Amino acid sequence: MLRPEHCLRLLPATALAFVAASAPFSCPLSQPRRGATLLRLPHGRAPQLRGKPSSTLRAPAMPDAAVAPAPEMPQREVARALADQAVARLAPRLLPSAVPDDVAEFRNGAGNAVGSLDVRRGAPGSSIDFMLQSSLHCKVPNGAIDITSILIFLNAATDAPHFLLELIQGSPTSIVVLLDLLPRKDLSLHPDYLQKYYENTQIDEQRAKIEELPQARPYRSPSLFVRSAFSPTAVMVTIDCGQGGEGTLEEIVHGRLAAVAKEVLQIWLDCCAESTTAMDDIERDCLLKRDQIVRSKSIEVDLTASLPRMFDPDVSSHVISEIRKAFGLQEP
Repeated sequence: MLRPEHCLRLLPATALAFVAASAPFSCPLSQPRRGATLLRLPHGRAPQLRGKPSSTLRAPAMPDAAVAPAPEMPQREVARALADQAVARLAPRLLPSAVPDDVAEFRNGAGNAVGSLDVRRGAPGSSIDFMLQSSLHCKVPNGAIDITSILIFLNAATDAPHFLLELIQGSPTSIVVLLDLLPRKDLSLHPDYLQKYYENTQIDEQRAKIEELPQARPYRSPSLFVRSAFSPTAVMVTIDCGQGGEGTLEEIVHGRLAAVAKEVLQIWLDCCAESTTAMDDIERDCLLKRDQIVRSKSIEVDLTASLPRMFDPDVSSHVISEIRKAFGLQEP
């Protein structure tokens, strides 16, 4: 159940554990499993998050009369712009979405939660493993939880970091921001990797631009695994504008946050997305094992524990199955 504090999703490197945000209410999510999945917001009147090249792949599902489309929110506009930025650069390296319609958009029988998921696999010969966009809108007694996420994972053609963005809003005046290039090596054992992707790119300057905001305070996940999986340059903050601060939060999201997220994504596109790395078999096996552990743990701990609490069993199992396919994991 949610506590009156921000609950960070359990496994950052999986991209699927969605995080619950602050508010003194209960929601069908667990604690250190505190993330459910990254589920995209419903289509309906709410604008799509997907990049333009895939926006015409399927018609919107008819919304359930009991569930109104999620309202448009600043963070979704920012995420949509980032998705367009990524797809504009990666389109030749991405396959069309193959997610079934009932996974692309889904809702629970109680009518208080709607979600959507889009996965585009990398084209043959590409270093892209998959690009995942997801959102969730869950109504709760005191308001709503809204989560928007973009994850772009690379395959074993490179050891470059993955890209992660999650924006979790649990009240009209506060939002949790998770933004990082997720390392795929132990940085203390590979100082050259730290220098190449984090020092030389000066990405830490982007973290500082967010943390210097007077409304920002560090977010500390209760999960040691999460804290160990992020890079030292990660943006992990709660932006809280206080009572009556709706307008201020919107300005920050559209302004400073949007600019920083765009710059971090551009750094990733320039330095990581098209890179290739010469590795021997042992190095490649270690890289694959690390990636698989993170993905598998996310599925086992987060999704199987959280989705069934929010959605009907047949819906949640179908969504989890599609996510396992995206992650390259076999059914248990």
